[in-house]
Amino acid sequence: MRIALEVNGRPVEAEVSPNLLLVELLRDHLRLTGTHNGCDTSQCVACTVHVNGLSVKSCAMLAMEADGGRVLTIEGLAEGDRLHPMQQAFHEHHGLQCGFCTPGMVMSAVDLAQRQANPSEAEIREWIEGNICRCTGYQNIVKAVAAGIAAMGAK
Repeated sequence: MRIALEVNGRPVEAEVSPNLLLVELLRDHLRLTGTHNGCDTSQCVACTVHVNGLSVKSCAMLAMEADGGRVLTIEGLAEGDRLHPMQQAFHEHHGLQCGFCTPGMVMSAVDLAQRQANPSEAEIREWIEGNICRCTGYQNIVKAVAAGIAAMGAK
C-alpha cells in the first residue's frame, strides 16, 4: 500500500505493508531513530510521537493509519540548532540520564503543555505515569516538564 503523510514538516511517500507499525516506518525506513521502540508491548511510551497534534504510541499504530496525516517526532521539535523549550528544560533540569525514555517523555510533555497551561506537580506526574524510566526516579523529569511548560507559555 502506498501512503503519503507529512513527517516533521516534510512530505513523505512510502510503500508499506498492511502490518507495518508507525515506529518501524519512522526508524527503519525514514531513519528517524529518536523514536525508540522499548518494550514491544506498548507499555513504556518511549515510542511517543505526535500524529495530527496528539501524542500517540507509534508502536501501537499502523503506518497506514497515519496516511494523510501530520507526524511530528523528537527530531522535528528543534528549530535548526535551537532546542525546543521542552528539550532545553530537560537539559537544564537534568531530566534525563541514559536518554532512552527521553524522546517519549519530551513528546508527551509537549502534548500536555498544549492541553494545560499550568498543570500541578500531581497532574504532571499523572500525565507521565505510563512513561517508564529506569534511571531517574522521575523527580527531575517532573521539574523539567514544569519548566518546559512554563517556557512554552512564555514563547
